[in-house]
Amino acid sequence: MYTRLLQHFGNGVRCLATQATPKVQPINKIVISNRGEIACRVIRTARKLGVRTVAVYSDPDEHSLHTEMADEAYRVGEAASNSSYLRGERILEIAKRSGAQAIHPGYGFLSESVEFAELCQKEGVIFMGPPSSAIRDMGIKSTSKAIMAAAGVPIINGYHGDDQSDECLQAEAKIIGFPLMIKAVRGGGGKGMRIAEKPEDFLGALNSARTESLKSFGDSSVLLERYVRSPRHVEVQVFADQYGDAVYLWERDCSVQRRHQKIIEEAPAPGLSEELRRELGEAAVRAAKAVGYVGAGTVEFILDKEDLSFHFMEMNTRLQVEHPISEMITGTDLVEWQIRVAAGEPLPLTQSQILRRGHAFEARIYAENPRGGFLPGAGPLRYLSTPEPSADVRVETGVREGDEVSVHYDPMIAKLVVWGENRTQALNSLIARLGEYHIFGLDTNINFLIDLASHQEFQLANVHTGFIDEHFDTLFPPIVVKEQQLSQAALALIFNELQAASSNASGNQDPFAAATNMRLNYALIRRYNLKTNDKVYAVEVKYDAGDIEIRVDGGAWQVIKAERVEQGKRLKIRANIDNNISTYNANIDGANLTLFLENGKLDLELVQPKFLSAQSDQLGSGGSRVIAPMPGVLEKLLVKPGDKVKKGDSLAVLIAMKMEHILKAPKDATIKSVGGAEGDNLAKGAAVITFVDEEPKEDM
Repeated sequence: MYTRLLQHFGNGVRCLATQATPKVQPINKIVISNRGEIACRVIRTARKLGVRTVAVYSDPDEHSLHTEMADEAYRVGEAASNSSYLRGERILEIAKRSGAQAIHPGYGFLSESVEFAELCQKEGVIFMGPPSSAIRDMGIKSTSKAIMAAAGVPIINGYHGDDQSDECLQAEAKIIGFPLMIKAVRGGGGKGMRIAEKPEDFLGALNSARTESLKSFGDSSVLLERYVRSPRHVEVQVFADQYGDAVYLWERDCSVQRRHQKIIEEAPAPGLSEELRRELGEAAVRAAKAVGYVGAGTVEFILDKEDLSFHFMEMNTRLQVEHPISEMITGTDLVEWQIRVAAGEPLPLTQSQILRRGHAFEARIYAENPRGGFLPGAGPLRYLSTPEPSADVRVETGVREGDEVSVHYDPMIAKLVVWGENRTQALNSLIARLGEYHIFGLDTNINFLIDLASHQEFQLANVHTGFIDEHFDTLFPPIVVKEQQLSQAALALIFNELQAASSNASGNQDPFAAATNMRLNYALIRRYNLKTNDKVYAVEVKYDAGDIEIRVDGGAWQVIKAERVEQGKRLKIRANIDNNISTYNANIDGANLTLFLENGKLDLELVQPKFLSAQSDQLGSGGSRVIAPMPGVLEKLLVKPGDKVKKGDSLAVLIAMKMEHILKAPKDATIKSVGGAEGDNLAKGAAVITFVDEEPKEDM
C-alpha cells in the first residue's frame, strides 16, 4: 500500500487518497472507441505488440480503413456521432462481447468523458486513459485553475465562478478588461470559445459561446480570462503510471491556428532556453501529479511572446492529435506506453533517460477552403497520392483514394509529420513533402500550408496565435496564373486526349509504346478555354509529328518539348517550356483539371464557349437567396416565409464538422421560402433561404 497526496481545492481542503498497489494485467485485445486516423494509429502499434484490435464503426464507416485494418469490427450505430461513437454503453457491450480487456478512446468523442471512464471501471474494463477524477477536475476549467494555483503552476487572471448570470459575467468582464476571452468550462478544440474585443461585443459573443458549448459538451457554463495579445501556445507532453511516477517528453509549439484550432505544430518549441524548457516540463509534471494522473496527457500553457512568462491554460486528459512530433524527437511510441501502463507496468523510461534529438513538424491536412474563411468541406477523395513514408516522414491518415470525407465528422484528412536534424532541415522537408501530397475531388488546405511554412516570419519562428491574421495579406496574395502553368495544363489535356484516342483505336499499336515522346501520324490543333479564379484563358495548341506549339490569349507561339514519363492511371509529364524543364503530375476528371506543381496545386475548369453553355444561376448570398457555404446539417431555422429581416439578422444555424455556423441576411428583405427542415443534410451551395423578388420601381 502507498499513499498519494491529491490536491482537490473545490472547498480549499486537501484530501488524502489511499490507493492499492497496481496489479499487472496483461492486455491482449483492445476495443478502439474511435474512428479514422487515430484508430489506424492505435491499430498499427497494437499489431506490433501482438495485441488484437476491435474496431467500432458507424454506418458511413462500414468500409473505412480503420474498420478493415482491425482484427474485428462491430457496428455501433448511425452516422451522427451521438448515435454511434458517443454511445458508451454500446461500446462497452462490444468490449465484453469480443472479450477485450481494455478500451482505447483515441481523442475526441469519449476520450474525456467522466461518465464513460466511470462506467468502464464499474464494469471491470480497463479505460486506457486517466482516472475519472482527473478527467473531471481538468475538464472543468474553473476547478482546474484552482488546483493548478495550489500546486504552484502559474495561472492567468480571470473569472471561474459558478454564478453564470449575464449580469455577473458582464460585471466580471468589466473588472478583467477587454479584449476578453470567453471559454466553455468543459471546452476543447476551440469549441465554445469567443473573443470580445470591446464591451458592446460581450453579450453576443457570450451567447454564441454558450450555444456552441451546450451543443458540444452538454454544458453552457463559461469562464472569462484576460486575452493575451500575440501569445504563443506551448504545451508539454506528460506521461504518468499507476505508481505515482510522471515524466515530461518536452514541449510542442502549437501557436499557428485558425478558428482557434491548431494547424501546424512543431517540437521542440523554437527559441526557448534549456532552463525555460525545464521549467515548463516540471510545471506540467506538477500539474499531472496534482490530480493523480495516469497515462498520456498534455498540459497547455500560454507563453507571452515578449517576456516568455507562461501561464496554465488547460490540461487535455488524453492523447493529443499532435503527439507524433513528440515521438519523433524522443524516439518513443506513446501508444505503446499507453498499452503498457494501462496493463499496470511502470513507465518505460525515467526523466533522465528521455533524450531530445532534432526537430519535428506536423501539418494537419484538412478538407477546407482557406480562402473562403477556412470553411470545412466534405466529399470524395477522387485522387489521392501521398509522400513516401520513411523513418523521417509519417503520413498519419485514415482514408484512401475513393473514400469520403463525411460531413458528420472532423474534416481532417491526414497529419503529415516530418523530422530533421534541426528546424531548418525539418521545415524544408515539410514544404517538399507537402508538395508531394496530391488530392483531387475536394478543397484542401495544402496550398495554404505550403505558403504558411514558406512565409519569411514562420521561417524565422516569429510565431504566435494571431500569426494568420497578422500576415493575412501576404498569406493570401492575389492569385496570378502564369503562362507556363497554362501551357502545362494544355499539355496535360493533349496527352490525356491522345491516350484516350490511342486506347480506343482497336487493333492499332498504342502510339506511346513506340517511343517516350508522343508520335502521331496526323496534325492536331486544339483550342482550350481554361477557367480559374473567375477568369477564362484561351490556350491554343498545334501538334504535328511530335512538334508542339502553344500560345496563350493570342500571344506568340512557343515551341515546347514534352513527354509523358509514366503510363497507367497517373498522368505525369516532363516538359521543357522556355528552357525551363519541369516534371509535374496532373489529374483530369471531366471538365476539371488539376495540376500538382512545386508550390501546390492549381485547379482549372475546361469551359465551353458561351453559346454552348447553359445559363447559370447567378443567385447567391447577397442576391435572391442565401446558400449553404459548406455541406452540413440544418440545425435551426430562425425565420419562416413572410418574415421581414434586416441586413445582418441571423436566419439559420448550420452545423458542419461539429462547428456552428450562423447564416445571416445579406440585405433587408422578405422571406419567400426555406430550403429544408431542421435536421436535414444540406449540400454545399444548396439554397437555405430564398427572398421575395424585388419589384422594379416605376418611373415617375
